[in-house]
Amino acid sequence: MKLPSAPLLAFAMFAVRIFAAATDDADRAALLKDVSEISTGGVPGGVCAFGPAAFAVVAGKDGKKALLPVVAAARWEKGRVVAFGHDGFLASVNESNTGTLLANAARWVCGDAPKPKVGVFNNSALFGHLKTAGLDPVALDGKDWTTKLAGLNAVCVNAHRLTAEDVAPLEKFVRAGGGLVTAATGWGWLYGGKEKTLLATEFPGSLLIRHAGLIFTAGTPEKSAGKGFAADGDLALLNAGAALQAMTDHTAGKAKLTPDQLTQCGSTLADAMRALPPDDTLLLPKINALAALPGASDFPTPDKPLRADNALARLMLTRNLELLRTAKPEQLRAHPAADFFPGAVPKTAPRIASRTVVIDTAVPQWHSTGLYAAPGELIRVTVPPEAVDKGFGIRIGCHTDSIWHLEKWQRVPETSRREAIKTAQTTAANPFGGLIYIDVPDKITPGVIQVTISGAVEAPRFILGQTSVADWKAKIRNFPAPWAELETKKIILSVPSEKIRALENPDELMTLWDRILDAEADLSTIPHERKRPERIVPDVQISAGYMHSGYPIMTWLDKSVEHSLSTTELAGGSWGHFHELGHNHQQGDWTFDGTTEVTCNLYSLYVMETLCGKPPGQGHEAMEPKAVDKRLRGYLAMTDKFPRWKGDPFLALTMYHQLRTGFGWETYKKVFAQYRELPKAEHPKTDDEKRDQWMTRFSRACGKNLGPFFEAWGVPTSEAARKSLADLPDWMPSDWPKL
Repeated sequence: MKLPSAPLLAFAMFAVRIFAAATDDADRAALLKDVSEISTGGVPGGVCAFGPAAFAVVAGKDGKKALLPVVAAARWEKGRVVAFGHDGFLASVNESNTGTLLANAARWVCGDAPKPKVGVFNNSALFGHLKTAGLDPVALDGKDWTTKLAGLNAVCVNAHRLTAEDVAPLEKFVRAGGGLVTAATGWGWLYGGKEKTLLATEFPGSLLIRHAGLIFTAGTPEKSAGKGFAADGDLALLNAGAALQAMTDHTAGKAKLTPDQLTQCGSTLADAMRALPPDDTLLLPKINALAALPGASDFPTPDKPLRADNALARLMLTRNLELLRTAKPEQLRAHPAADFFPGAVPKTAPRIASRTVVIDTAVPQWHSTGLYAAPGELIRVTVPPEAVDKGFGIRIGCHTDSIWHLEKWQRVPETSRREAIKTAQTTAANPFGGLIYIDVPDKITPGVIQVTISGAVEAPRFILGQTSVADWKAKIRNFPAPWAELETKKIILSVPSEKIRALENPDELMTLWDRILDAEADLSTIPHERKRPERIVPDVQISAGYMHSGYPIMTWLDKSVEHSLSTTELAGGSWGHFHELGHNHQQGDWTFDGTTEVTCNLYSLYVMETLCGKPPGQGHEAMEPKAVDKRLRGYLAMTDKFPRWKGDPFLALTMYHQLRTGFGWETYKKVFAQYRELPKAEHPKTDDEKRDQWMTRFSRACGKNLGPFFEAWGVPTSEAARKSLADLPDWMPSDWPKL
């Protein structure tokens, strides 16, 4: 285990002088014996350590300068607990040193037992691993398994398999001196629209370990080592109690934290604020008391962001947002940050007494209404009986991108709010305001329902094929809401209203957007008619990159907005928009490591060529012939090619474009169609299989042996796959560089 430097050790001692048991070096050393890195196949969630006897064991990155626990542990009265932030860890016995940590954890939670018996609930891989490691595992199963704990020193159980009835007997077992090794993926449990508060108040895994000072979180700490998470470093400030004490002393002038230490305190406490149950009495009262300190009420704006080292303001904003998130709509008021983003609603803007919108439930997810909720103001939504308590919701605000992890906040980290429709009439509000949507669940009986909304403000909305251009020019584009939408059945653009006040040709613009979506569908060989429209939303700050894919696709609130609204500019191409739409169309079966940012660009190339009239392979400066030739010649002179290939998306795209030059887009379409029709058993499961299948399927589709082509590029494939193509004539591009 890598030991922290002397200054960090000294600070760690300061940070925990009140939470003296927050990190026990001997305990952590025992857990990390012979462990340098752990990993699992999935994306871990977090585990918040907030109690005085809880401590982080292994951490992942949270932004650039902070960490959050992916494994944490605690002593709990006479017992001990180790919690992993992904249930896959419990089966990853052969991943890096994960198996070693699992065995160490099982021994540690057993305390001083000389021949510990460890109950393992429905996990044959872990059972076998613990037996090989010299422990005495006992298989547990059945609904009554918690009645069989007598004689055991510890239990290993996936928290996702716990029921509410399991919590009390397991808690009693641990408090009395038993051990617990458990794991859960917090964000995974929330999948499907559950409210974050429920992770702390209803998830059995959290209910079990919260009194040990641990709780599962919805965060997603990022890898801190090559394949996973490094098991080293000083993690003292990853205990929320220690972080709070350190930051309080800093604010009071009793100690001086570095900017990086303040950043870590803020990250730890922000994670705790979003994870702790509302009735917590250990930390929340102390945090609430900080509200009176100078600077505690500061909030971010585009011109005056809150940076990570402004830990007090970020902490109090996080606490405020949590209180707002759990408040009833009637308790909400406008937040002062709303004036800066997403924008204020004129006080003179008429509030609509009643507006009925028709919702086609065959189309899932967000349904635009052309209405806007002013910040902090109540709206009322009435639905028919068949829509009550069926998973429908009211969403206020299209800006769903969360920016908690970023080093600076140019806006409030979360501004969108969803209210579940559980009664015929539902009230909803959002302190930041926003466009109003009816959220339709994915699996619902198709039909048409009428929804009535009152208390909202009219927003500019153009629907291709429905809205009169004359009406748009005469009044609709001047409706008072600060955000507008341009809509077809294939795509919806959400934009600031100021950007469309002078838009004269929304019909031509959205017809062009439909053609773009149809082109992307053509390459994928899927129907033009979509299950639901794609969405593009610009934001003053987004969570990652210049744009990113998803629902909605997110872009920065900059010149790209004007570009997306100009028929002339858009007709000349928009690589970024085409790229993100490509992400939403690309398939995992033909996208392997190193090509996530490559195969999406096939769609950019296709739309640029077939719709925008660009020469084949062009549309981005990196794909200009001179740049391509220079990059390729430099690459071919290297010996260790594939790592470079995987790290340069435009280098890899050149290889894909050579296939298009040699065999045309129709071959791509043929191959993509084959993948969509694959029987379940034939889907590739590993990157090796993906590369082999891509080479062999494309070879068969074009009637040429691409084995030599892949070898020349340095993209590895198996000998068996290459031999399977021996009946086909070899192929290389006619202009392949002669070095």
